[in-house]
Amino acid sequence: MEITILVFLVVYIAMGFGKLPGFKVDRTGAAVIGALAMMAAGSITAQQSWAAIDYRTIGMLFGLMVVSASFVVSGFYDWTAHRVANLKVSAPILLAVLIAVGGLLSALLTNDVVVVAMTPLLVSITLSRGLNPIPFLLGFCFAANNGAAGSLIGSPQNMIAAQGLDLSFVGLLQVSALPALVSLPIIWAVLSIIYRKRWYLSSADSALPSLNNQEKTPLNLWETSKAGIITAIVIVAFVVSDIPRELIALTAAGFLLLNRSIASSDMLKLVDGNLLLLIMGLFVVNAAFSATGLPQSLLNDLHHAGVDLNNPLILFFTTGVLSSIVGNNPAVMLLVPFLAPDGNAEALGAALVLGSGFSSNLFVFGSLAGIIVVEQAAVYGVKISFMEFAKSGGIVAVICMAMAAGWIIFTG
Repeated sequence: MEITILVFLVVYIAMGFGKLPGFKVDRTGAAVIGALAMMAAGSITAQQSWAAIDYRTIGMLFGLMVVSASFVVSGFYDWTAHRVANLKVSAPILLAVLIAVGGLLSALLTNDVVVVAMTPLLVSITLSRGLNPIPFLLGFCFAANNGAAGSLIGSPQNMIAAQGLDLSFVGLLQVSALPALVSLPIIWAVLSIIYRKRWYLSSADSALPSLNNQEKTPLNLWETSKAGIITAIVIVAFVVSDIPRELIALTAAGFLLLNRSIASSDMLKLVDGNLLLLIMGLFVVNAAFSATGLPQSLLNDLHHAGVDLNNPLILFFTTGVLSSIVGNNPAVMLLVPFLAPDGNAEALGAALVLGSGFSSNLFVFGSLAGIIVVEQAAVYGVKISFMEFAKSGGIVAVICMAMAAGWIIFTG
C-alpha cells in the first residue's frame, strides 16, 4: 500500500507543478510512468488497468477532437480571425468580440483545439493593429475556459463528468449554460479596467515581430459546411438519441476523416494525443489508489465531519480548489468515482464543470488552455508572466466562482 500511495502522490505533485520536479517529465509523462509503476509494483494488474480506462470517455473525446480539427484544416478559424481583424472598432469592443467568439466556439467545440488554432492568429491580429496582445490573449483564454463550461462537449473534464454521472446533454446545458454566458461580460469588464491604459504597444514593444505575412489557410467553404453540418448532427444526436455518445462522436470523426481533398494525417495531427495519454494514465493511477480503500476511508471521515461531496455547493468549491492545485482534468477524474448522485446528477455535474472551468483561470497551470496560450504566445515574442496571468485571471476566477456559487444555491 505504501508504494501505491507514494506513486499516487508523486503523480499528482507533477500535475500541480506541471512537471516532475528534478526531471524532464511533463504531466503526461508522469501519468504514464505512474500507471506503469502501479502495474510493476503489483498495485493493479494489466487486466485491471485496461478495465480502469473508460473507453467511452476516450472515444468521445477523440471523436470530438477530430470534429474540432476539421474546422482548423478547412480554414474556418483563419477566416473567423481575419474577419474579426478587419472590424473597424475600438480596442475594448474588439476585446468583447473576441471574448464572445472564444466563448461560443469553446462551448460547441473542444476548447483546447480552439485555443491551439486561434492563439497565433490573435497575436497576428493585435500586432497588425498596434495593440498590446496580452489582454486579448487572456480574454480569449478566459472565455475559452468559461464558455466551455456551458456544454457537455466544451472540454475534456465536462465529458469525463458527464460519462461518470450519466448526464444528458440537455440536463447539463440547463444548469451550466447561463452562468457560463454571464461570465463572459465579467471577463470583459475585469480586463477592460485592468488594461484601460495599456491597450496599445509602447515604443519599448517595437521589437515584437510582425506576423502579417504568416501563411493563412484559405477557407474551404464545402469542408467548413460539412464540418458544421456534422457538428449539428452530433449535438442533435446527443440530445434526442439513446445511441452511446462515444459512438456518435466516433462516427462523426469517421465521416470527416473519409475525405477526398484533406489528408487524414493533417486532421489527426491536431488531435491532442498527449491529453488522451494523460487521461488514460490517470484512470489507471486513480484505480490503483482507489483499490487501497484509503479514498473511501477519507471520504467517510469527511462525511462524518460534515463535508459531503454529494452536496453540490461543497463539491463546487472542492473542485475549484483541487483544480487550482492539480489542473481541471485530473481534479474531475479524481472526484467523479466517489460521487453517488441521488436524483441530483445535474446539480453535481454543474458543480464539477463550473468549479473546474471557472477556477482554471486563477493560475496558468490550472488548464491546458492557459498553458497553450502562454507557451504559444512566447514563441511569437509575447511574454505573459505568471503574475500577469494571475493578476487578471485571479479576479475573474473569484468573481465568476462567487456568481456560480449563487447560481448553484438558487437552483438547488
